[in-house]
Amino acid sequence: MKVQDVMMSPVETAAGDDSVKLAALRMRASEVGVLPVVEQGQVIGILTDRDITVRGTAEGKDPDRTTVRELMTPRLIACAPDDELSDAARLMVAHSVRRLLVLDAHGQLVGILSVDDLAVLAADEGAPDVIAPPELASPTGGPR
Repeated sequence: MKVQDVMMSPVETAAGDDSVKLAALRMRASEVGVLPVVEQGQVIGILTDRDITVRGTAEGKDPDRTTVRELMTPRLIACAPDDELSDAARLMVAHSVRRLLVLDAHGQLVGILSVDDLAVLAADEGAPDVIAPPELASPTGGPR
């Protein structure tokens, strides 16, 4: 199965100059915990609810004056829409991330793949082997 078969799309985004408050309101309205940060059509980072909490709230930053760029994670972990889900799952494990940006051949954002997307798919009979191949399984036989 391919990433494009289960990824979330379309995706709400933020700009680097947006306030953290605006981004948090956008997350709440969209019921998501992540916003890719896009400038001039290119993804420059990703802002998670954890970034807001750990880098913003915990440090006493003013959400009205703090920009998304100040709190975002600039390191991008991404896959392609036509990648196999098992490859995407390996990438998540290798980088200890819960979400992968899905970028097309031109680097344009087309979606997000999350562990939640994989969990929903895993609920279907036979899906765990597609998502979590044996080499990603725990010693007890289940996915890690």
